[in-house]
Amino acid sequence: MEAAAVALSQCAAIHYATNPAHAAGAWARSAGVASTSASDTAGLRVAPWHSPAGQTRGMFIQTQPTPNPNSLMFVPGKPVMQSGTMEFGSAREGMKSPLAKKLFAVDGITSVFFGSDFVTITKKDEYSWPVLKPDVFAAIMEFYASGEMLISDADALAASDTAIHPDDSEVVAMIKELLETRIRPAVQEDGGDIVFKGFEEDTGMVQVKLVGACSTCPSSTVTLKNGIENMLMHYIPEVKGVMEAPPDESDEEGIKAFAEFEKKIGASSDEEGEAKPAAAPKEENPMAAHLSN
Repeated sequence: MEAAAVALSQCAAIHYATNPAHAAGAWARSAGVASTSASDTAGLRVAPWHSPAGQTRGMFIQTQPTPNPNSLMFVPGKPVMQSGTMEFGSAREGMKSPLAKKLFAVDGITSVFFGSDFVTITKKDEYSWPVLKPDVFAAIMEFYASGEMLISDADALAASDTAIHPDDSEVVAMIKELLETRIRPAVQEDGGDIVFKGFEEDTGMVQVKLVGACSTCPSSTVTLKNGIENMLMHYIPEVKGVMEAPPDESDEEGIKAFAEFEKKIGASSDEEGEAKPAAAPKEENPMAAHLSN
């Protein structure tokens, strides 16, 4: 229940100022109490979110039970599939959909199904809806607030470092899947990203590159060893370790260019220093001297 309480705080505040009569039923739903009716008609009214066009909108998410107790329909009140349906039976299959990827990031989700105006989610037996529902609500609201496409562009997806290609081995495919669905979202929350560079089958070493805020972070080594390495080794026995990939050509060129730029700045600073007479030494402030001791 602690996980559910944490997730509820992320979902945005639920308010019923305009319809107090719905409060009791909606709080039960937000706590994950299964509905015995054909539909949770009250739904959830959440704090307004801003659409890509700059409009402020409120969002209602209703849930409807299904004959399968492990499956629940979530109706966001907005179109899902423009035509047809689509099902994702694993996190790997869900990598091509930003919404499915967010939903599979919730522990306990086994499949996601998109209909015209609903999303059906199936969970594992050992997980309960009271724990999962707040995280699912948060994932759906985050997706609609982001303005992302339901299905990623095929060309952009193929160019991604974690795109799974037909010639990838099963181990490499599993590494890419974990990096994309589990590790990358956590790294991006800290202002950085992780790029898959390769896997050495003879040594079992995975080569990655940390970029953004994570590239110069003092704890980047700890992140690699205690976070990324532990997760990959836990789920994929063939992985024996994770290491930072050596700089590629573009990185080396950037480092050289920056070094030359620093040299030029240093040379101009030296010339200015020679042209200016040395300043007379200032008397030391007694209070500053005292504080520094």
